Amino acid sequence: MQSQSALSRLGRLHSGTAWAVLAVLAVVALVVVPVLHTVLPQDSPLYMPGWMVTLAGRFLCLALVALALDLIWGYTGILSLGHGVFFAMGGYVMGAHLTRVAHDDGSVPNFIQWLDYSDWPWYWAGFESFAFTAVMIALVPGVLAFIFGFLAFRSRVRGVYFAIITQALTFGGMHLFYRTETGFGGDTGLTDFDSLLGFDLAQAQLGLFLASAVVLIMAYLLCRWIVTSKLGRVLTAIRDAETRLRFTGYDPLRYKLFVWVVSAVLCGIAGALYVPQTGVINPSEMAPPQSIEMAIWVALGGRGTLAGAILGAGIVNVVKTWATSAYPDLWLYILGGIFIGVTLFLPHGVVGLLRRRKEASQ
Repeated sequence: MQSQSALSRLGRLHSGTAWAVLAVLAVVALVVVPVLHTVLPQDSPLYMPGWMVTLAGRFLCLALVALALDLIWGYTGILSLGHGVFFAMGGYVMGAHLTRVAHDDGSVPNFIQWLDYSDWPWYWAGFESFAFTAVMIALVPGVLAFIFGFLAFRSRVRGVYFAIITQALTFGGMHLFYRTETGFGGDTGLTDFDSLLGFDLAQAQLGLFLASAVVLIMAYLLCRWIVTSKLGRVLTAIRDAETRLRFTGYDPLRYKLFVWVVSAVLCGIAGALYVPQTGVINPSEMAPPQSIEMAIWVALGGRGTLAGAILGAGIVNVVKTWATSAYPDLWLYILGGIFIGVTLFLPHGVVGLLRRRKEASQ
């Protein structure tokens, strides 16, 4: 009976049409892309080269960030301009593991030698183990988010003030990791990775892409499960009328703290998957403009839709990839134009526009 109830609950996450669309996208990511990359000959016009697989894998990681931000902003009404710090924390944890693996011969990287250490500092202990690293990928951003969120939500910091202090959080984290004495590579960060789980990173593009796709699908279903449950209704009530909700006997602190930590952990996982596909993690990932750009992804796609956040991340990053190669000096102007255009003409994002057109045609 419990299994039937769970299946029934799972079926109610989406309409039949939405489940069909999700299934098609999953087949494209998990079946079609591997076939295009590994089965077709390289001279085929449909062949998908390795660099394209890696680029698509990065986009999936960034889509996971947008999904996490939409959970806290779109459904709970808490605008975070500091999610870049959670993304970077997950990336640094994975980077620490990859760095330890690259120096499994007993040597230490140059930035450790510059600190006059002949061996790894104590806080690098354990990162030679992937199991330990996997736990820390969730634990580090989760604990940071719990401490920060508890202090902020207990003090009832809301609205623009919360956005400002999250911006301060990522700004402070960026400057902390820029310092060489922090022991994580300073402004250069962590790089020169060569293998993960015994596989050469240069040959693992497809595996990392598939891992990113599976994690994104699972995270999306988790977020849908949350927002369509009783918890999701409470989160929406917090967004729309937090004071009134408090008078009905609910304690918003627990709900806000829970969804805030879940969002941070998803960002950390995205960062951990992103780093092996880029080959580097440095403090620039915590730069305030990075977190602002994440909010633009969600706004463009459509707040409070989940699928819109993923769509917005895809659109902006495809445009960014093209613009930074064709017109690198104009990218920030293009991004600013996207933000202004969304604010003026697409207040509900691309998904909201599609919904209005569908309603108008009926």
